[in-house]
Amino acid sequence: MLNILRRISLATALLLVMPITVWLTGWHWQPGASDLKLKLFFAVTETVTRPWGTLTSLLISAWVLWCLRFRLKPALVLLAIMNVTVIAGQYTGSLIKNQVQEARPYVVWLEQHHGIDERVFYQQTRTERSAMVNRLLVDEQTVPGWLKRHWAFETGFAFPSGHTLFAASWALLAVGLLWPRKRYLTLVIIFGWACAVMASRLLLGMHWPRDLVMATVVAGVWVSVATWLAQRFCGPLTLPPVEQKEVQERNNGL
Repeated sequence: MLNILRRISLATALLLVMPITVWLTGWHWQPGASDLKLKLFFAVTETVTRPWGTLTSLLISAWVLWCLRFRLKPALVLLAIMNVTVIAGQYTGSLIKNQVQEARPYVVWLEQHHGIDERVFYQQTRTERSAMVNRLLVDEQTVPGWLKRHWAFETGFAFPSGHTLFAASWALLAVGLLWPRKRYLTLVIIFGWACAVMASRLLLGMHWPRDLVMATVVAGVWVSVATWLAQRFCGPLTLPPVEQKEVQERNNGL
């Protein structure tokens, strides 16, 4: 368990570098950034947004199972552990959101530039909030149409970031499960994707840096437990002898 905590803690700290740096610099979101850059980050954010997040979970789950190559029963157990962990993180985030009730950056911007009251905004139903966003932004030129639609779709509270919880959970699960198998390229790709998701939430006006920090910490806690459960009930995560020999042969050939 100590080894698991060490590598999950280190990976969590690595994910925290970006949001903490942004937080400490005092950066504040404002609309009007490059439309092309925003579209690229929006595409990344969509890999987590319903319904595409389900497909993302299926793809990552399948790849992790292929990398580990457990027998059928432990593979099914691991599949359940991974996805229950991600879902548990989402429910934890929702519970915290409903307690803290922090406004999203774009809602604060609407209050400053379009005269709404954020408290009144969040007292309405989600359908009513969406209609208000669409109505207020119908003639707004600084916000592209696709971002207006995204804001109207995402009208919940900000703290913590559900998208970050999702992406950080998968990135940390990859570290917990695949680091002992030396799947370093996979880790780099998934970590890069997770960091891009986190950055997208800031650049699209959906979250404050502290929302990302809290989400990453929550993900780290859940994934630490999940990795221990996987090791306890699915089998050793270290390389089996056959794969150790393959890795050694590849290293000797370099």
